[in-house]
Amino acid sequence: MSDFDRNASLPWGSGVARAGTVEYDQGLRSYMLGIYNLMTLALGVTALVAMSIFMMGKTSPVVQALYMSPLKWVVMLAPLGFIFFLSFRFERMSYTTLLGTFLAFAATMGLSMGSIGFVFKASSIVQALFATTAAFGALSLYGYTTKRSLSGMGSFLVMGLFGLMIASLINLFVGSGVFSFVISLIGVVIFAGLTAWDTQRLKEEYDLVAGTEMAGKASIMGALTLYLNFVNMFQLLLSLIGQRED
Repeated sequence: MSDFDRNASLPWGSGVARAGTVEYDQGLRSYMLGIYNLMTLALGVTALVAMSIFMMGKTSPVVQALYMSPLKWVVMLAPLGFIFFLSFRFERMSYTTLLGTFLAFAATMGLSMGSIGFVFKASSIVQALFATTAAFGALSLYGYTTKRSLSGMGSFLVMGLFGLMIASLINLFVGSGVFSFVISLIGVVIFAGLTAWDTQRLKEEYDLVAGTEMAGKASIMGALTLYLNFVNMFQLLLSLIGQRED
């Protein structure tokens, strides 16, 4: 599981003040739609790469051997390096470079997730994908439309996320099936909450970037946030409900 500093505020100043105008509402919808479109594009890249790895693995023992060797850790940890790079360098990058790096990250994530097809049955993967899509859509819609402030649960969820990452690292050495189940269950709840909270946060941050040159970059970083929520929720749900290959 991977994420970046969700507590960090956007570094640029306020763009336009919130106003109940038609222009504002249209701008907000366009901004959020841009975020969702970028997230969907990145998910498509990830799925395409992961499916390609799986198809090659069916005919190439070399590909399967790669995921059985210590090199699998390089493939699995590479996306984390991209996340840290994007989080700390995006301000200095042009929009085009940032977008290219984001899509390269999505492709690398596809390499990391390519082994899923070797472990779980295709029907389970499809089932988990549909469940994740439905849950993500409902939670993101709630975060966008609710009048209730979700900022209070944000700090709690971020703390829970760090605790989840530590527990996952511990379980790499312990290898407990029961512990893994509990981690996955709690993880689904955490990323469900983060999806709603992040959506509301991104909606509110539109005031800071509207009318500025940073709006494009902010939309990419927002897409990265929602992308991570979706992918992590999918992997955790798959580990809970997925049937493994014999």
